[in-house]
Amino acid sequence: MTETDSTRPAQVRTLVVKIGSSTLTTESGALDADYLRSVARQVERLHRQGTQVIIVSSAAIVAGLQSLGMPARRPDDIPTLQAAAAVGQIELAQSDVRAFAEVGLTLAQILLTRTDIENRESYLHARDTLERLLDLGVVPLVNENDTIAIDEIRFGDNDTLAAQVAILIKADLVILLSDIEGLYTADPRKSEDAELVQRVGEFTREIVDAAGSAGTEKGSGGMFTKLEAAWMLMAASIPMVICEGRVDDAILAATEGRQLGTRFEREQQGRQGKARKLWLALSGNVKGSVTVDSGAVEAMRQRGSSLLPVGVTALAGEFAPGSVIDIRDEDGLLIGRGISSYSSTELAGAAGRRSTALNATVSGEGRARTELVHRDAMVIF
Repeated sequence: MTETDSTRPAQVRTLVVKIGSSTLTTESGALDADYLRSVARQVERLHRQGTQVIIVSSAAIVAGLQSLGMPARRPDDIPTLQAAAAVGQIELAQSDVRAFAEVGLTLAQILLTRTDIENRESYLHARDTLERLLDLGVVPLVNENDTIAIDEIRFGDNDTLAAQVAILIKADLVILLSDIEGLYTADPRKSEDAELVQRVGEFTREIVDAAGSAGTEKGSGGMFTKLEAAWMLMAASIPMVICEGRVDDAILAATEGRQLGTRFEREQQGRQGKARKLWLALSGNVKGSVTVDSGAVEAMRQRGSSLLPVGVTALAGEFAPGSVIDIRDEDGLLIGRGISSYSSTELAGAAGRRSTALNATVSGEGRARTELVHRDAMVIF
């Protein structure tokens, strides 16, 4: 089919590329210099076409283990992980600098922790730095600061980091380069009938169940963490592609809109595009979750309503007012995320009750509250 103006993808002005550990390294666990040169060549070509690129790179821990002569299998203890990351960050940065210098591009390293994202002031400083680097023609290389961020090592993943960075700088596209072709209908390692899902416009129970568990021993994430990144990005109306990173010119192909892997893109654009709203609901650690009835789901999705305690049928976790919580439907499907106005203890007494009955349950300043999650502090997936 001949490409027309209506089928040709829009110009990608700002691109975030996340490269997984298993894609960046050889089977022995060493950084793959030839692959890094291939990435640099593709990024240089995109630069010439007017696309600014940010790279979110894994493999610091893997590179550190290799430099220290330790087995490539990810250690279980935090001190060894941090030590390996400290060594590996230097090794990874040096390897990247050499590869990009060959094509005339300058790199800048930015190390972030979850705290940097949660704090509004540091969040905006990070945005300003990234934007200025892009204006200067520099390629930012973003990593989690695994040497000090215990939570990042234990629970974090660079899929989430890539999504946060993309939302931060309002990227036009995110590409996750992985060791798997994309999202399948079942685990392709276990099922011969598994089929590649080429496009996801909305999340269903079948899509979530297909994610399975995660991949290789070199990385910390898996398909489910990629789905969580897609959830966040679709809330921000930013498309995301998961593809096999070793395919020739995978970055160029995905940027140009060619069919490659799985593309996640909202079928209908939502209303939650405000930067502060996205930051409020997506930047923090999720502390708990609430299950809501079908009426609440419809009100939030169709009318943009706040979530009221009356719509809550169950809750999980312990959280305080101001905590980030997941919002799930009665089938357990994640439909939104936002800032709770209640603690879990308060909500346990208020769930299912109408606003007129809440004054008897919530004391002090809480007596004025009616919304559990206000629509201005909520995103719907």
